[in-house]
Amino acid sequence: MITIASLVILLPFLAAAVGLLGSRFPRRPRSVTPPDTGDSAAPKPTTSEVNPAPDTDANRRAAWIAVVPTAISAALAIWLAYATWAAGRGGSGIESPAPAGAGAQGAIDGVTATFAVIETGSVPISVGLLVDGLAASIAVLVGVVALAVQVYSVGYMRGDRRYPSYSSFISLFTSAMLLVVYAADLLVLYVGWEIMGLCSYLLVGHWWEDRANSRAAIKAFLVTRIGDVGFLFGIFVLGTAAGSFRIADVIAKVPEMSSGTLIAATMLLLAGVAGKSAQVPLHVWLPDAMAGPTPISALIHAATMVAAGIFVVARLYPAFLGAQPTLDILAVLAAVGMLGAALAALAQDDLKRVLAYSTISQLAYMAGALAAGSRSAAVFHLITHGAFKALLFLCAGAVIHAVGSNLMSTMGGLRKDLPVTFAATTIGFAALVGLPPASGFFSKDEVLVAIERSLSSGTLTGSAALLLYGCALTTVAVTGAYATRAWLRTFFGQRAPQPHTLPELQPAPGTPHAAHAVVPTAAHTAVHEAPATMRVPILVLAVPALLLGLVRVGDVHWGTAALGLAVALLGAGAVYAAWRSDSMRDPARLLGPFRAPCERAFYVDSLYARLFVRPTLLFASLVARTDSRVVDGAVRGSGQATLGLARLVRLMQNGNAQLYITGLLAGILLIAAWAVIFR
Repeated sequence: MITIASLVILLPFLAAAVGLLGSRFPRRPRSVTPPDTGDSAAPKPTTSEVNPAPDTDANRRAAWIAVVPTAISAALAIWLAYATWAAGRGGSGIESPAPAGAGAQGAIDGVTATFAVIETGSVPISVGLLVDGLAASIAVLVGVVALAVQVYSVGYMRGDRRYPSYSSFISLFTSAMLLVVYAADLLVLYVGWEIMGLCSYLLVGHWWEDRANSRAAIKAFLVTRIGDVGFLFGIFVLGTAAGSFRIADVIAKVPEMSSGTLIAATMLLLAGVAGKSAQVPLHVWLPDAMAGPTPISALIHAATMVAAGIFVVARLYPAFLGAQPTLDILAVLAAVGMLGAALAALAQDDLKRVLAYSTISQLAYMAGALAAGSRSAAVFHLITHGAFKALLFLCAGAVIHAVGSNLMSTMGGLRKDLPVTFAATTIGFAALVGLPPASGFFSKDEVLVAIERSLSSGTLTGSAALLLYGCALTTVAVTGAYATRAWLRTFFGQRAPQPHTLPELQPAPGTPHAAHAVVPTAAHTAVHEAPATMRVPILVLAVPALLLGLVRVGDVHWGTAALGLAVALLGAGAVYAAWRSDSMRDPARLLGPFRAPCERAFYVDSLYARLFVRPTLLFASLVARTDSRVVDGAVRGSGQATLGLARLVRLMQNGNAQLYITGLLAGILLIAAWAVIFR
């Protein structure tokens, strides 16, 4: 099993290395494509005004290098999951809920192997892998979604001259997440954790020519790094207390650790989890990360970055169960995050930002289930969410590819033009809302049951449990509202007249915002289904998004499920009624005066800008001025003083012999006068 797990990790890593180093060889002369001005007398463009044509051969090689190893890795992950469950080790994956308590959930029951031990002078680092039900389940999710994204990107990024590096970074991203999943040592896990942060920066900023994209990439990198500082120190606390960084050893030592140690360690770990999984208060990077290509959004939101934080809590769950204050804080943050993000999603016009805030909200559901004492519910919802959220992002990419814009105000009436995308998106939104028989219905039921049980008994204090339960039910209604709004505004009604993009000024395929230069016209650009390379991954992901929940049909709590369904339909019905009354107006008007705060995500970004960004920039400018005027001024002043002194000395050393003799005689006279006077 360990050999197979090693191959699952190494294949995408080797694909990344080969793709970066070898996809562009052998090179061919690259032509340039000057812009067609339509004027033969116009001056020829300079070098800076032309764009190199994409190397289609390199792109084709890069596609094969990326897709084939990822496909083999995904197949091996599926086989490994089957072997793990067949061997009876699936209990650490998506098992039925167990009683809460230290050690009740999260015990390691799998295969571990250590390849090397690195001596550090104190706590050694074990380089090894761990395969159990939890790792096997999440690895399948990572492999399948990564494969879908790689295949989808072949069509979505066609013609992009940096596609080879793009596909290689996806492979590296996939390998890093798989390392996190299979790691048997906390510091090995941290290596994959940090590589993912680097890959997210590189991929979110793929179209770095647009300043907004590069800023979004930097923001994602910096915000997640803030959380990672706490995460690393949390690892140090646990490793020092356990005398080992091996995950199995840490979990075995949890009952012997003091409550103070567990609280300190888990609170520090929670900072990193909040950063990676975009939870309050470090959630602000995720909506801006939509500046990257849409397939990257699917990968980040479904199977890598944001899933990593929830996975780590699930992996170290006994430590969190032993720190009740941490669980209370996690419950409060989850309650605020799930409802606040859902309300923000309800007010957005950008389809990708709707899905981004939806991800924050759904991850908060998982965090709420963990806080309520049910790891199984959180992991199950993590897996189903990965399937339907990847589906929704890829469908959004197909819509953007067709209409050339992210904005729902430019969409409408697309169900007839995009029948395949419409059907798949309907399945995705049904799973998001929790409509049977879609997978989200079953996983959300387990989350709500876990939170409901925490009201009477569990790991949370009464006030935290009550807040979590109230926000969870309210969020179910708001989720039904924003999903219905996005569905109706995208595929129903009439498409509003939009300016028509001039053909010669259209950006490269896959660019999110297509309107750069327009002429006023009511004409509509022809829309059509995406190419087969984009449709096939959508159809494949639609199957688990629809049917995956049926594996737990026997565990449904029909009372809670009926309540959740009724609340979701209430929110969906309110939006439908508002849309039906006037389909040309945005149903978000139901928010009334609260629409502006919701659209701005309650001004959290503005608050951070005032409290942190502006003071930091002010301090940086003060340091820069101090360095320029004081430090550099002192250096420049010393140089100028030296030059002035040199000019004075030069007056006496000018090479004039008469001046030297005159000075000599004057000196002799002065000495003689002194000798006569003071003799």
